Amino acid sequence: MRAATTDTTTPAAAPDADAGLGLRERKKRRTRQAIRAAARRLIDERGYDNTTIEQIAAAADVSPSTVFRYFPSKEYMVLREEEYAGSGVAFLRERPADEPPLLALRQALTQMARTLGEEFHTEYQWRIELARKVPAVRAQMQDSQDKSVAALTAALAERAGRPADDFDLRVLVGAVMGGLHQVVLHWGEHGREGDLARLMDRALAVLGRDLAAPDHS
Repeated sequence: MRAATTDTTTPAAAPDADAGLGLRERKKRRTRQAIRAAARRLIDERGYDNTTIEQIAAAADVSPSTVFRYFPSKEYMVLREEEYAGSGVAFLRERPADEPPLLALRQALTQMARTLGEEFHTEYQWRIELARKVPAVRAQMQDSQDKSVAALTAALAERAGRPADDFDLRVLVGAVMGGLHQVVLHWGEHGREGDLARLMDRALAVLGRDLAAPDHS
C-alpha cells in the first residue's frame, strides 16, 4: 500500500450543528448539552459511581424523566462517538469522489479533529480516562466505536458503489479507528504534548505505508 499524500487545502468550516434546525430541535439540543455538561461536572466532583441520575437532573434543571428521554443511562451521557462519527461522515462526503478510500478517510478525520479543535481533544481524552476506571463506560465505548466503524464504512462504500458492509472497507476503517484510539492514548500518556490532529495524520500515514516484512524465502 503506498503512503497517502497530505492534503494541503484549507479545512472547511465546521458544519453548524444548529443550521436548518427549528426552534423545537434547537431546544432539544441545548437540553442535551446541559445534561451532558452537568453529568461531567458532577462526575469530576464526586466520581462516576457516586453521581446519580437525580443529581444530574437537578444540576441541569430538568426532571429525571427528561434525562432518561435523552439518555438511557449515564454511560450514554459521557460518550459522544456517535456525534463524532456523524461529523466524520459529513467531512468524508466532502472529499473528492475519486480519492482513494484510505486517503479520503485520513483527510476527513484529521480535518474533523482540526475543525472541532480543543473540544474534541479534551472531551475524548476525558472519556478514555473515565473508561479506564469504569467497566460499564469501557463496554459502552467499545459498542459506540463499533457503530462508528459501521457508519464510516457505509459512507466509504456509498462513495465506491459497494455494499454498506463491504469487508475490505470495514477492515480498513477498523484499522484506522484502532490506530486513532492509540494516538489519543499516547497523547494523553505524554502530557498532551503536540498537536493531536497532526499526530492523527502521522498515524494514518503509517497505515498507508508499505510495511511488508523482509522476504526470507
